[in-house]
Amino acid sequence: MSLLIRNLSQIASPAGPTGVRGRKMGQLRTWGRDSVIVIREGRFAFVGSQSGIPEGLLATIDNDVDARGSTAVPGFVDSHTHLPFAGLRESEFNRRIAGESYEEIAASGGGIAATVRDTRAATESDLTTLVVERSKTMARYGTTTAEAKSGYGLNLSDELKQLRAIRSARGEASVGLVSTCLAAHDFPPEARGSTEGRERWLRLITDEILPAVRHEDLARFADVFVERDVYTIEEGRRVLTAAASLGFTPRIHADELSDTGGASLAADLHCASADHLMHISSDGIASLAASDTVANLLPATTFFLMGDRYAPARKLIEAGAIVSLSTDCNPGTSMTESMQIVMQIATLRMRITVEEALTAATLNGAFSLGLAGEIGSIEEGKRADFVLLDAPNYLHLVYHFGVNLVRAVYRDGVQVVP
Repeated sequence: MSLLIRNLSQIASPAGPTGVRGRKMGQLRTWGRDSVIVIREGRFAFVGSQSGIPEGLLATIDNDVDARGSTAVPGFVDSHTHLPFAGLRESEFNRRIAGESYEEIAASGGGIAATVRDTRAATESDLTTLVVERSKTMARYGTTTAEAKSGYGLNLSDELKQLRAIRSARGEASVGLVSTCLAAHDFPPEARGSTEGRERWLRLITDEILPAVRHEDLARFADVFVERDVYTIEEGRRVLTAAASLGFTPRIHADELSDTGGASLAADLHCASADHLMHISSDGIASLAASDTVANLLPATTFFLMGDRYAPARKLIEAGAIVSLSTDCNPGTSMTESMQIVMQIATLRMRITVEEALTAATLNGAFSLGLAGEIGSIEEGKRADFVLLDAPNYLHLVYHFGVNLVRAVYRDGVQVVP
């Protein structure tokens, strides 16, 4: 049987089974007031004018939903989050306002190390519950699929615990969850301070943690934080090469706090994405533009850290890169589950268009997760993941800022919000 969504003000969506690069990111398909969506067996069966619904499909409709003038857009795809964490770091906020940098807070025992302590102390059940609750918040703001990273365990047992929590949460989560092993998020406290300690930790990642994750099939992706005072470019290559040899698709935190050459490394290793990129070089931009590695931008991080330097979105788009947007949801540097605020910051601060932001928040994020053939756009045959906005058109995603425009969210054709 089929579901009809009618009385829409507009349908707006990028199109295609792959990522969209460069200026084509600004080209959306739109349908006007007579448009409808028909869903059959969890997939889009028809998108277009109501008068154009095939008779055979029309005869199967058993549920008729009045969208009351909503605008339909694809469900948002949040392709960079750190959902399975315990503990919060609101105490760091005033320290930043007083002038302390992210690196100074981390050096004093805050930052990632603080979340590692809390996450190690949490049970797998605790983390599962937290992931489920955060997924519900994400869905309320329009996200239907999210990537989720480990990286707050920083030992074998607790990295596995985080990834198992993501797996356990899938049955109850309001969004689809895609797992990434980020054991190389930082060096654990017990490994700092000596070359020997760093080397032991690197060997533990490549020889024990990644094989154990692969054995339990706990993650599809592996990630590394290449940055000054964290992982060098050589260490990042070592971790991701080992991960690729085990069948993981690599991702990389690149050029966030300094230009380390991480973007070029990501392109060289055929990473699914290079993330952050606030300090990407012109060579890095050229490398990403010539590759299928997605430039995944996280503007809420710069905003939350009260920074002035955003990733050069316009340069990346104009060079021909595939650009996506994500929340970077985490307890220290971007405590938000809302892709709407990310799109607003990207448009208002990085000067990308609303059309480009919508493509980046949907189809291109799906492409970075290897799912662009299934989700990320409203097209016949794809999974029926979409959002009904309480707005007359998609421009209100940025124009009407600071509020939640979501009226309803559907995942696989089933309403999950409200």
